[in-house]
Amino acid sequence: MDRTTRHSETRYGNRPTMKDVAARAGVGLKTVSRVVNSEPGVTPDTERRVQEAIDALGFRRNDSARVLRKGRTASIGLVLEDLADPFYGPLSRAVEEVARAHGALLINGSSAEDPEREQELVLALCARRVDGLIVIPAGDDHRYLEPEIKAGIATVFVDRPAGRVDADMVLSDSFGGSREGVAHLIAHGHRRIGFIGDQPRIHTATERLRGYHAAMTDAGITVEDAWVSLGSTEPGRVRAAAEAMLGGPEPVTALFAGNNRVTVTAVRVIAEQDRPVALVGFDDIELADLLGITVISQDAAAVGRTAAEHLFRRLDGADHAPARVELPTTLIPRGSGELPPA
Repeated sequence: MDRTTRHSETRYGNRPTMKDVAARAGVGLKTVSRVVNSEPGVTPDTERRVQEAIDALGFRRNDSARVLRKGRTASIGLVLEDLADPFYGPLSRAVEEVARAHGALLINGSSAEDPEREQELVLALCARRVDGLIVIPAGDDHRYLEPEIKAGIATVFVDRPAGRVDADMVLSDSFGGSREGVAHLIAHGHRRIGFIGDQPRIHTATERLRGYHAAMTDAGITVEDAWVSLGSTEPGRVRAAAEAMLGGPEPVTALFAGNNRVTVTAVRVIAEQDRPVALVGFDDIELADLLGITVISQDAAAVGRTAAEHLFRRLDGADHAPARVELPTTLIPRGSGELPPA
């Protein structure tokens, strides 16, 4: 074994223990334990020697056994759809702030909109004995979580309802927000309005489509099949749908984009048109204020904060029936949704 290998094993393979600290400081294990846990009974000089040994060795207290003795691991899991989605940034940050206020660590991961990956990630977090879970569902059957919930793992579902289990959920008003956004376009003279949304198996996509249909029905407008497109939010798919709706002899005069990723591609397609096209997007996007994009805004931070607060109330013993909280959305007019038909 060469020197490089020995160095690597020392650095990465063996963490310093309290026994190592005790040996370096020339004290007993109990003394080190008292210093580490801020307990009384240690003279200032001894405490200084122990702390110097801790600093020199890079010792870190192993909290696992300590918190398990109390029955809590002081950690919660957050399972998102996509860590790169701008919607989830403020949501995750809000959850983390609530967790921090309760002395808990947040562990998060992404399901990539894959139900199997969601289940794998959730159960991995449960195996690490997190106290609670906040889940943005990718699948529609969460019965795999029933044993964990019965075992005491508090669970709150966010953005979309749980599938086939009873649990707390915190949602945004996708139906009402979409209905308001489409009604806004109608109020500005549009009758031919296209809807481009996410995949139909996703709850928020179907709720926003339902809001679109409700607004059109309220105005006495018959929706043509060519005006509606659900599917992947991949730019190529969205572009093809938008170009089809904006082309032909009777194009739509306005678009309603079902989420922020659809909105970004719709903005690019509309910029290439030789006529003005009105646009309202669900979810705010970066620089939307500068670009003049009218949106239906969700308060992602409020969603995350509300979910985390519900979770910690459960952890503190609340045993009421599963709650469904639906937070309102806000129409922000910035210009693109106020354009009249060309």
